[in-house]
Amino acid sequence: MADVLKVLAALAAGYLLGSLNTSIIVGRLYGKDITAHGSNSAGLTNTLRVLGKPAAALVLAGDVLKGIVACLIGLRLGVYVQSGAGRDCVSLLAAGAGAVIGHNWPVYFGFRGGKGMLTAAAVMFMINWVATLISLGVFVAVIAVTRYVSLGTICAALFFVAISFLPAFGNTVYFQIFAGLLAAMIIFKHRANIQRLLAGTESKLKF
Repeated sequence: MADVLKVLAALAAGYLLGSLNTSIIVGRLYGKDITAHGSNSAGLTNTLRVLGKPAAALVLAGDVLKGIVACLIGLRLGVYVQSGAGRDCVSLLAAGAGAVIGHNWPVYFGFRGGKGMLTAAAVMFMINWVATLISLGVFVAVIAVTRYVSLGTICAALFFVAISFLPAFGNTVYFQIFAGLLAAMIIFKHRANIQRLLAGTESKLKF
């Protein structure tokens, strides 16, 4: 029972941290509602387009930091469960998932958040840094070829799920569930981007 409460506490802590939507906060510091400009998304890419590089740098730092702190809380709670070929720190997975859920649907901002890319990347790195670096390579390669940030994000998320099933990257049940949930949230939040990609109207990143 104590372990269940710890996992729930990790999930709640991650969610509350994730709900601190950096893009919306920075936008307000700049005197703008980021959800009313550009693509209307409360995330890094829209912040870069609307407010510029300094604001985007603040958003990047904030989104990454809250994912890391959430995971550190999950690690501190230290609930481990035997899963498949190894052990999963389920409190870490819960805190990380909570941070991404909070970023996407923040309780402080009417449940209107971003798409979870940066926070998810930070969480993924804390859980399995090798798999994350490989997925990051996929992300960069797709953007370099297509200049579509949304497509790079979706491909990287799906690749992370795929390699979670490989023995070299854990091949544990709870980790696989976490990876699948993460990818599902990212794809769901990018559904409008997917429609624009299919229609050929998605905005390209300008280097």
